[in-house]
Order: sequence, then structure tokens, then C-alpha cells
Amino acid sequence: MGETVKYILDEAEMPTQWYNIVPDLPAPPPPPLHPGTHEPVGPEDLAPLFPMALILQEVSSDSYIDIPGEVLDVYRQWRPSPLYRARRLEKALDTPAKIYYKYEGTSPAGSHKPNTAVPQAFYNAQEGIKKMTTETGAGQWGSALAYATALFGIELEVWQVAASFEQKPYRKSMMEIWGATVHSSPSPLTAAGRAILEDDPNSPGSLGIAISEAVEVAAQTEDIRYALGSVLNHVLLHQTVIGEEALLQLEKAGDTPDVLIGCVGGGSNFAGLSFPFLREKMAGNMAPVVRAIEPAACPSMTRGVYTYDFGDTAGMTPLMKMHTLGHDFVPDPIHAGGLRYHGMSPLLSHIYELGLVEAVAIDQTECFEGALQFARTEGIVPAPEPSHAIAGAIREALACKETGEEKVILTAVCGHGHFDLAAYDRFLSGDIEDHEYPEGKVSEALSHLPSW
Repeated sequence: MGETVKYILDEAEMPTQWYNIVPDLPAPPPPPLHPGTHEPVGPEDLAPLFPMALILQEVSSDSYIDIPGEVLDVYRQWRPSPLYRARRLEKALDTPAKIYYKYEGTSPAGSHKPNTAVPQAFYNAQEGIKKMTTETGAGQWGSALAYATALFGIELEVWQVAASFEQKPYRKSMMEIWGATVHSSPSPLTAAGRAILEDDPNSPGSLGIAISEAVEVAAQTEDIRYALGSVLNHVLLHQTVIGEEALLQLEKAGDTPDVLIGCVGGGSNFAGLSFPFLREKMAGNMAPVVRAIEPAACPSMTRGVYTYDFGDTAGMTPLMKMHTLGHDFVPDPIHAGGLRYHGMSPLLSHIYELGLVEAVAIDQTECFEGALQFARTEGIVPAPEPSHAIAGAIREALACKETGEEKVILTAVCGHGHFDLAAYDRFLSGDIEDHEYPEGKVSEALSHLPSW
């Protein structure tokens, strides 16, 4: 049995700045457009939804942005998070590869999501906001924002995708413990929800629908603001504390990654791990292959179209150029609810188009098999979302076994699966199946892309 190897940082080594990759890219990303005028959106267009500090971060051309002291004070509850060498998994796979994983399950909410939930709640509190709305899929983001808003005295209303609302009831309980009000989405509380329910009373929901509901409520009331848990530039920015810490930890381990692998839904976890490494790669300091793993049932990067589309189902958001399956595409109710989004982060989509990262889609049964092997060797039960990254890392490690290459693989376990045991129970009972790529549903959704 291999020994557990854990690389930790002192509190003094915790990052004090977020990294903005945009100034370092060889070409700037396309701007979001106003859905009516098709002109680039300005700060005034976003002001009904976000505090000005976040809007300025969204469009910032600064490479580094200082993390406020109040945010650092909260981060210290779980940051710096540990980096582990997966020696037992390596031994089980009989691979010459080294596998490292950055573990974000040590946060109070059990995932990486508080890295952005805390600053978002802080900046809203600074502007005197007393109530926020948001959407959530599996409940990781909703839990994180409920935790953060409780710290800063803000009321929170959450729309949770119906499929996950039913599959993961204890995520709802966790949000309510922290004081949030949680609705199943689509709900009868909004015009967007009522329209979906009229068409399909048994709709499993989607992140796009839930976003529409949360945005609708925030946009109609002057003193309510909206928060998004992935996709947007400022969200990806906040997550870069993950990669900055991992760089220092791998340096302590004396290794440089040959392959970096992360799961993607909207893109925040993957960006948070990879962007600091991409900075080093673009500077010529290292040359890792950077690979995103997405669910085969919702493969926006590998099967989506790169074009302008709405970020939500009802068409309330600005138009964003991204890889999309169509804003009214409703994915099958896979258990990785946090990855069931029709589009990919515009910034990450742009980086993919530049050829700086690659993407692979994997079915959920292979992901659950990888998660079991990981749990039985490393002891951590991962959430279904990072099981995609684990499956990708296992594929790479087994390829090294075939070739004899001694690669260094870095991945991220972005949350624990303690609230996902019903999904594991179904898998262990043989009741989890792969969903075929819904060619017809995607074609139908893509036919509704905005045009001008």
C-alpha cells in the first residue's frame, strides 16, 4: 500500500490576487452583445443584475486583481486547499504515471464554489444589497452562495433544476440551513417558469431555465441582484486561487505537469485550475496538454456550435459567443447536475478556439466506475461532476501504462459526493445508464439560435 502524500501551503502562501488571463491571450475574446441592439454591452446594461465591482472585473484588462481582506479572512477557513499524490490509485492502475489531484472538498459547502460565492456576496453587501437570486444545478453553487450570503447578512432565493431538486434533497436542506429559500425549476413563480410548465408539466428543468427564473426576479426589483456560479469572466477569475496554489504545491513536490485534466460544465472549476498553468505555458515555462472533460449527454465543447447565443432559456441575458447546444436545449437528467448547461464559458470557448486547450466527452457510467476506483484507493467519495476529471485522468494513466511514459498528471476533485449517495446507490444497483447524444433535440435547439 502506497503512503498518502499531501502537499500543503502555509497560510502566508495563500494567493492574495486573482489572475485574469485575458491580457495574456494572443487575441481578445469577442464581447457580449446587447440582445436588442447587437452592440457590445456596457456597464449600465449589467448594472440591474450585478454590483459595479463585479462588472469592472468582468471587463478588466488588468492581469491581477487584489483579493479584498474581508474575502481573504473567509478564505482562510479552508484555503489553501491540499494537493495530494494519488499513489494508491497509481498502484491500482499499475501505471508509471504520477497522478496529483487538487482537492476542493474541504470548503464548508464541500466544493470549489465558495471561491466565487464569498467575493460575490461581499461585493453585493458593499453596495448595500439585502437580497440576491441565483440558480443551481446539483446544488453545489446554491449551497456555496447560501453559505456566503449568510456570512454577509443577505437574503437568498434559489431556483434549483427540477431533476437535481428531486435527486439531491439534502442539497436543498443544506441551502435552507444557511437561510436560503429554494424552489424547484421550472416553477410557477415566474413567467419563464410558467411558460415551460405549460409546454411540459413534467419538465426536468435545465440550468438555462433556472437562470431565466432567477434573472427575471432580480431584474424586476431595483434592490435585488443576481449571482451566477460559473460561465462569466469574473467567476472564472475568482477560481484561479485553485491553480495558483497548485503551481506552488507542485513546485514543492518537484514536479511539472505534462497533462492537466479537469471537468467542465460552465467552466469555472476547469478555468480555476488551468488558467495559471496556461499563463506559464504561454510564457514558455512549461508545456502541459490541458484537457477538459465534459459529459457525453451535454457536450457543448465537442459537439456544440461556436456562435452568439443566450446564456438562459428565455433569452433575458446578453448574447455571448460561446460553444452552445442551443439555449432551449434541455439535457437528459444525468447525475452530474452541475454539468448540465447548454453552453460553455465564452472565455473558455475562446481559449478552446485558440487551440490552447482540448476537450473530450465521457459517458456517465465510465465516470462512476472511475469514481468508485478513486474512492476505494484514495478514500474520498467524489461528486459526480469531478468524476469526469477522474475518468479522464485514469484514461491518461492507462495510456501511460501501455506506452511506458512516466507522465505527470494533474487533476482537480472539485467537491465531495456526500450528498450524491443516492446516485452511487443507483450505480451500484446497476440502475445508471448512459444517455445517447440527443442529436434530434440539439438540432431542434440550434434551429432557434438568435439571428440578425
